[in-house]
Amino acid sequence: MKTSDICIRDPFILPVKAEKRYYMYGTTDKDPWFGKGVGFDAYWSNDLCEWTGPIPVFRPPQGFWADKDFWAPEVYLWNDKFVMFASFKAAGLCRAVHSFAAQSPLGPFLPLSDEPLTPLLWDCLDGTLFIDDDGKPWMVFCHEWTQIGDGEICALPLHDTLSKAVGSPNILFSAKKSGWSQNNTGNVIIRDGENFVTDGPFLYRLKSGALICIWSSFTSDGYAVGQARSISGRLSGIWEHNVCPIIFESSGHGMLFNKFDGNLFLALHHPNETPNERPVFLPMRERDGWLSLCNP
Repeated sequence: MKTSDICIRDPFILPVKAEKRYYMYGTTDKDPWFGKGVGFDAYWSNDLCEWTGPIPVFRPPQGFWADKDFWAPEVYLWNDKFVMFASFKAAGLCRAVHSFAAQSPLGPFLPLSDEPLTPLLWDCLDGTLFIDDDGKPWMVFCHEWTQIGDGEICALPLHDTLSKAVGSPNILFSAKKSGWSQNNTGNVIIRDGENFVTDGPFLYRLKSGALICIWSSFTSDGYAVGQARSISGRLSGIWEHNVCPIIFESSGHGMLFNKFDGNLFLALHHPNETPNERPVFLPMRERDGWLSLCNP
């Protein structure tokens, strides 16, 4: 399959250098909004152009707590295992992020615990892994605007197994303070009052040492990717915002990866309307302590 043939939201690329392969994960259910959750499929490629797949890598085991909104898997190599974070929902339960593990990047991914990582009474989604300077794992995730109005990006300390939290969430920043997120959800207003969306955080340390968090929200032009920078260079912040999104006009939920030649790329989906989403890979550069597109 060619990249343009793959319908996927929230694409996440895992380069495996030993295999010279790129693995791509994402939201792959045909009806990710209202249908019953099926699972996650993956694809692999040697060149980011021609892909093999889809290959089923996760299907919910019997007794799994969630049955809908199977969203945004991310996969990392951690302690000789491949670990997945992904978001899920069930009637009467808050949306949450759960962790899974497998011996292969193509699964099967099995739950690391019975309960999700995020607080049970919080609506949460889009967990991403961050390793601090002491080698300790954290999960950065979104506390959803659907529950609190002004969506937040939070950080949760994890056990070394990535199976449970070992502390309380820390709020890094909220969408409203960014200077670019708009008080809407694109074409649909779901709640009265504030609707400042936080989606898809991903952290990346620049060659300069600066710590950047890219994340998605909405502008008057649609879904977009912006960036914040930790003044201290640490996860705890303080975080300052670049008021100009990296990319907008119905594109978002991005992550950053280095190709095997060392060049940095942004992966995201475009457009933001189901079932037309396709993965897009855009070359990036570091400039004046921020990230920007190579060819804006």
